Amino acid sequence: MKYILLIGDGMGDVPVAALGGRTPLEAAPTPTLDRLARAGELLMVQTVPEGLPPGSDVANLALLGYQPSEVYTGRAPLEAASMGIAQADTDIDFRCNLINIQRQGERMLMVDYSAGHITTAEARELILALQAACGNPALTLHPGVGYRHLLALHNTPLPRDFTTTPPHDHCGRDVSAFFAEYAKVPALAALYARGPEILAAQPVNQKRQAAGKRPANFFWLWGEGKRPRMDTFAERCGLRGGMVSAVDLLKGIGKLSGLQVVDVPGATGYLDTNYAGKAAAALEILEEADFVAVHVEAPDECGHQGLAAEKMQAVADYDAKIVRPIVEGMERRGEPFRLVATMDHYTPLHLRTHVSWPVPMLLYDSRSRATDGLAYTEANAARAVEKSGRRFASGADFFRYFVEQRR
Repeated sequence: MKYILLIGDGMGDVPVAALGGRTPLEAAPTPTLDRLARAGELLMVQTVPEGLPPGSDVANLALLGYQPSEVYTGRAPLEAASMGIAQADTDIDFRCNLINIQRQGERMLMVDYSAGHITTAEARELILALQAACGNPALTLHPGVGYRHLLALHNTPLPRDFTTTPPHDHCGRDVSAFFAEYAKVPALAALYARGPEILAAQPVNQKRQAAGKRPANFFWLWGEGKRPRMDTFAERCGLRGGMVSAVDLLKGIGKLSGLQVVDVPGATGYLDTNYAGKAAAALEILEEADFVAVHVEAPDECGHQGLAAEKMQAVADYDAKIVRPIVEGMERRGEPFRLVATMDHYTPLHLRTHVSWPVPMLLYDSRSRATDGLAYTEANAARAVEKSGRRFASGADFFRYFVEQRR
C-alpha cells in the first residue's frame, strides 16, 4: 500500500462575491479532485490545536501525524533544519522576510510582505550584503528562497515579554509599533538601525525601482524558536517516505522527521512553480518508499494578497498539475494506494491571513468505493461529516485513520 498526502496550502475559503458567491475551490475546475471525492470519503480535521497559532508550521506537523503541542517550538528552527544550518542549543532562529514598507511621517505602512515576490537570486544578494555589514558574534543572516530568509541569534536570551507576529497578517496597516519590539534586544536594535540604509544602497533594489518593481527596503523578524526534538516518521508509524515542497518550512519538517526531501528545479512556491517536476518527484519517491507528501504553496500566497482569480487558478493548477498526474501515474502502475487531498488551514481572501477552522479533506482508496458521492468543496465536506461523523479532533487522530491504524 502506498500513502499519498497532497497539500494545497491555505486552499480553504468562504464564498467570495468576485467568484459569484463561490469559494475558489467551488469556482475552480477540479475534475480529478471531484472524481476522487465522489468515490471516496470526505472528512473534517482540526489541524491547529487550541492555543497554538494557525500557521503552516503547526498545521503541517499535524497533517503528518505529530502532536504540535509536544514538538512545536517555532517556525524558524524548522526552516533552519531545511537549510542545513547548524543550530546550537543556545541559538534562537528567526524567520527574516524581505518586505516593502512605505514611510508616512511616523507611520510605517506594510505595503508588501514579500517585497513584490522578489526572486531568490536578488534576495540572496541583499541578505549577503546585510550579513557582510552587520553580521557579528551575536547574529548571523542566512539567505533562503524568494523573500524568506533566516537570522540566527547566538547566546542572546530574549526578554520575557518579547513577541513577534507574521508580516502577512498586517498588509496595508501601520506596523511601526511592531518594530519597537526589536529594540528590546540590543543586537537586533543595532541591525535595524543600519539595515534599511544598507538595503537602499544595493544595486538589486535600485534596479527594481528603475523597473517599476517594489524594492526590498526593510526586513521583518518573526517565528522565533529553538531546534525541536522529534521522533522520525519511521519511528512513529513504520513508513518510509519523502517530502516534495518548494518552501524551506516543509523541507525542514521533512528533514527533522526523517523523510527524503527532494529539491525540484524551478519550484518557487508560487503560481509559476514547476508543477510537473513536483509530480514526477512524488511518483519517483513512491517507486521505493511507502509514503509521499506534496506541498503546493500558491493558494496560500494568493490568499494573503487577496487575489481571488489567482487563488482560483492556483486551485485549478493543484488539481490539473499535481493531483491528476500523480493519480494517473499510480493507476498505470496498478498498485493500491490511499490518497488524501487537503489544505493545511484556511487562508480566506477577505481576511488575508490564516484561521484555525477545521479543514475539509478527501480520502480516496483505490481498493474500494465509499458512498459520499459528493464533489470536493468546503460545504460538501461539512454536509458529509454531519452524516458520517468522520470528524477528527487532531492531526494525529486523522493520520492513524489515513494509514489504517499502522504504527
